Amino acid sequence: MKKINVGMLGIGNIGTGTYRGLAMNHQKILDTTGLDIEIVKILNRHPEKDRGIKVPDGVYVQDADAILEDPSIDIVIELIGGIEPATTYMAKALANGKGVVTANKAAIAANGQRLSELAQEHHCLLRFEAAVGGGIPILTSLTTALLANAFTEVHGILNGTTNYILTQMSEYGKDYEDVLRDAQAKGFAEADPTADVEGIDAANKLSILMSLVFGIGVAPGDIPTQGITSVDSNDIAFANESGYKIKLLASAREEDGKVAGNVEPALVPDTHPLASVSNEFNAVFVTGNIVDDLMFYGRGAGPLPTGSAVLGDVIDIASKLHKEAAYDTVSKLRYDAPATFVGEGASKYYIRMMAVDEPGVLGRITTVLGSFGISIETVIQRPGHTDRLDAAAPHDNAPIVPLLFIVHKVERSLLDQALEELLAQKLAGSVENVLRVEE
Repeated sequence: MKKINVGMLGIGNIGTGTYRGLAMNHQKILDTTGLDIEIVKILNRHPEKDRGIKVPDGVYVQDADAILEDPSIDIVIELIGGIEPATTYMAKALANGKGVVTANKAAIAANGQRLSELAQEHHCLLRFEAAVGGGIPILTSLTTALLANAFTEVHGILNGTTNYILTQMSEYGKDYEDVLRDAQAKGFAEADPTADVEGIDAANKLSILMSLVFGIGVAPGDIPTQGITSVDSNDIAFANESGYKIKLLASAREEDGKVAGNVEPALVPDTHPLASVSNEFNAVFVTGNIVDDLMFYGRGAGPLPTGSAVLGDVIDIASKLHKEAAYDTVSKLRYDAPATFVGEGASKYYIRMMAVDEPGVLGRITTVLGSFGISIETVIQRPGHTDRLDAAAPHDNAPIVPLLFIVHKVERSLLDQALEELLAQKLAGSVENVLRVEE
């Protein structure tokens, strides 16, 4: 039997799930692995708060160094979130020769390369399975069982909050604001949901996936990102009528040495496996040149599912400590690919605009798009509005109507130029939404 002492930084939702999970299955882990894993110290700045778990006296500490500088602690779990001081704490733990496990996607996306290099330098392990997909074992699969593959694409529903909101809007016709309040009441959304609904959380996770899958380092802020706040009932209805579901997708694909990637709401065909992923569930769809298509599906958040991934990483490190082989010869994060990142790339797109309701306008819109080499695949015009265009329009009292259409594959930058030209020629009063169409 090998005794492994663990220190945990933070005791929020994931921390309590991790602690509970270990308490539930401690004997099973011991019987299976021969590892007696114990969380001996927990950084808790508010020990008076009821966490719903029973912690022995003396386990809670209020100074991180009580964990980071303790030579008896073998593994540090970082669960405080945010980039700092989490990165500094993890760096210090690695420098002190401790294995590190984290669920912190923001810190790994921003500083994963630095932390990986520290792990290499000090012959210890860094693990972050829980940072992408909660309880879904996607990162371990990509870096072990699927390592022989060269991957061509990865698509993921990586945020349970936005998937819950879009599912409720699509299946029950609810409004965005009402569903958001419901999600907050159920604990699926934070009081400040910005990171979720604006796609920031998903961009952090996609940055990590792109490193593992394509070996390319792209900062989350450099990934074209659009949230779900622009999606309304018109878009949902068009998708449902046309055989699609709207999902916030984090996508990256490699072709001819170029990697294109983005996070944005997309129309996913009903026949695609990702279309059936509903509510707070997450999924990652990958294509490898040997294994072909695979989809990983499960709960992408929650104390116990995420705690399961954290404990899996702890056991991985503990097993290597037991075998005295506790460091990676090759870092799991890679930034060595010759490929270049080109942004969003080309795709089919859905557009919703408020167009002038006059004879011949649709033909003129088609002509303008055609001058940019863009052709329309599908078009729907909704009933007219009483709204009027502003004084700059061709006719001050010209009515406008919602015009919804899908265009064939085109570079996003070229499509944006064409839409600007439609506005300049006053064929449309506004472009309300542009969403990628998954093929």
